[in-house]
Amino acid sequence: MDYYGWRPYVPVAERRRKAARELAKRLGKGVSASPVILSSRAIASTFWGKSWCENLERYSDYANRLPRGRAYVRNGSVIDLRIGEGAITAMVSGSRLYKVDLKVSPVPRLRWESICQDCAGGIDSLVELLQGRFSKAVMERVCRQTHGLFPSPAEIKLSCSCPDWADMCKHVAAVLYGVGARFDQQPELLFRLRAVDEKELIAGAGRSMPLPKKAPAAGKVLAEESLGDIFGLDMAGEPEVETTRKSLKRPRKQPPKKTVTAGKNPPTPRKSTRKGK
Repeated sequence: MDYYGWRPYVPVAERRRKAARELAKRLGKGVSASPVILSSRAIASTFWGKSWCENLERYSDYANRLPRGRAYVRNGSVIDLRIGEGAITAMVSGSRLYKVDLKVSPVPRLRWESICQDCAGGIDSLVELLQGRFSKAVMERVCRQTHGLFPSPAEIKLSCSCPDWADMCKHVAAVLYGVGARFDQQPELLFRLRAVDEKELIAGAGRSMPLPKKAPAAGKVLAEESLGDIFGLDMAGEPEVETTRKSLKRPRKQPPKKTVTAGKNPPTPRKSTRKGK
């Protein structure tokens, strides 16, 4: 450390090696870790990840510290990142290992209901929602600054164990960018973080669709005979009875069977005394 109290500059390659050592050390002690690992220089590539990062960069409160945070997350310095309901915790490797704790307020209920109402009918399925495949109007509504799903600076409380006096230190900035990278892989975590249920965004899709006023044309309705031909089924539901002349004849009466009383010998038939002529 020099005269002014600033720590000496650490080259990028050395920061990467140090982060890898810290991660290996934690794993060696049996401590689970969820590091942020980027496959390219792009921090995020999907709709939710890029939207989160762009939202951060729109706020002037974060402007001076964000570039250092981008460098840290690209170097693999965020060796552990966990996102829960209203909370983000992380470990960042810098001059030493620092702990970052972020508290995020839940989306106000009235705002969330307004988002759901405005997006009703614009999102058809949960898969479409999580993949970010919906209309521009829905995108603008969800990402609206201070009135959308992403938190404003006033809704985030920042804390880091490093000696930097600024609330938005480079370690916190790295974690915020790491959150965007994590949303690339698990976009549903955004809804967990803001304490809302993503299924409510698509719950109004069916209610918003108008019901058909006219019945289908007769030519477009399959008759039972057609269904039977297609599927090889008897659509009547009851087996048919073959009515032929043979089936209408009464069955012959069978002579009654002789019964033998137990304990008595059956009568011996008499021999005929008549001689044949």
